[in-house]
Amino acid sequence: MELELERVDEIVEKNKEEAQKKSPLIPVLQEIQNTYGWLPEEAMKRAARKLGVSLASLSGVASFYNEFRLKPLGENHIVVCTGTACHVRGAPLLVAELERNLDIEVGQVTVDQKFSLETARCVGSCAVAPVILVNGEFHGNMTKKKISDLINELE
Repeated sequence: MELELERVDEIVEKNKEEAQKKSPLIPVLQEIQNTYGWLPEEAMKRAARKLGVSLASLSGVASFYNEFRLKPLGENHIVVCTGTACHVRGAPLLVAELERNLDIEVGQVTVDQKFSLETARCVGSCAVAPVILVNGEFHGNMTKKKISDLINELE
């Protein structure tokens, strides 16, 4: 995939003025991720060079914050809530079922790039636990059967 890295230059320049007041690293990373959907290594190298910081510094910030993605997501991104209510109501079983159905582990993307799987500490929908999000859409009161049906529908 060919990236238009000139966009990184624009993002850095736009946020450089803030460097006098605070570190522009987070806003730059956020905007790069908004542009590409993740933080490609080539874009990170370019941003580090333009900001005058080491790639290690930029990567350190990106890997510290959970919001940043160092790998592209699948076409269908699934997040399983593992908060207390969801955990008690079966979230670990749902994670295991998704890993089995998709043949990946949490944090991975399927070979065909169709699915990615993550967990979240809490998504704030405890009343309908257990909850999964598919491409940002909430699905409450999930069961292993509902997951199989949902995966089949998405394929």
